[in-house]
Amino acid sequence: MGVMENGIPYLTQVGLANAAGVSRTTISNLTREWRNNFADPVIPKPKSRIGFFKEYLLKEGFDSPELYTEITMNNSPHYAYPDIVCMAVIEYFALESNPPSKTALRLYRRLARFGFQKFVYEALQYVPEDKWRHFRDRVSLLRLLRSTPEGHFLVFNEISGMIVDLIVAGLSVNEKTVPDISVGILWSKHWIREDLDSKFGNRLKCEHIYPDYYPQAKSNPQEVWAYPNGALQEFRHWFNRTYLPTKFPSYILGKAKKLKGGYEEAKRIAGIY
Repeated sequence: MGVMENGIPYLTQVGLANAAGVSRTTISNLTREWRNNFADPVIPKPKSRIGFFKEYLLKEGFDSPELYTEITMNNSPHYAYPDIVCMAVIEYFALESNPPSKTALRLYRRLARFGFQKFVYEALQYVPEDKWRHFRDRVSLLRLLRSTPEGHFLVFNEISGMIVDLIVAGLSVNEKTVPDISVGILWSKHWIREDLDSKFGNRLKCEHIYPDYYPQAKSNPQEVWAYPNGALQEFRHWFNRTYLPTKFPSYILGKAKKLKGGYEEAKRIAGIY
């Protein structure tokens, strides 16, 4: 078992098989059955196995063609089945399968009292991380170091509102998810393509320091572009009229598995912008 970056607890395929009191092959076959039937708009009869899972998971907002997220543990790939999938599997083999699994039934009763998330958190002695830490520490370093050239702005500061919205929505904005890099790369290409140096003056390189717990900190200081304040209106127009409607949806949909609400939550966030 473990906890993903977004705080969602999971069981590996072996762990889920043990919890349900069935073979790993059974879980593998169920996973394949879900994948093969996912695109079918018709929900099979509830009494069938795939019918139970389609009705259960779709009702809970689970909308992924895979029942698991592939993760790396000790340099080896593992299948991480999120809590909602685990509960569906345990409930099915405890109450719906014939014959029922005594192992699954015992665990199902325990989880009904305890809660899956609390069960995994306590088993791992896991304390949820402050979801604001990565963002807050970067903001604090920028203020402390005052490395932005006078009369210039940084992309990171200008999109902080969007970053806050993503954190509130449940996206883990950390060393692996740095939204300003996505925006910065595309804005830089726009700047060069439109020759905005000639219109607003030259952009300047400045130092950007990542907090020491970021892997990026090993090569501190980083060099980032600072843009003339005269280009702020141009940036905001580009950000609102180009990046958000045409680039942001693919970015956030690519992060769907990191959101607690999954693909549906990603679509909702994309729709807001």
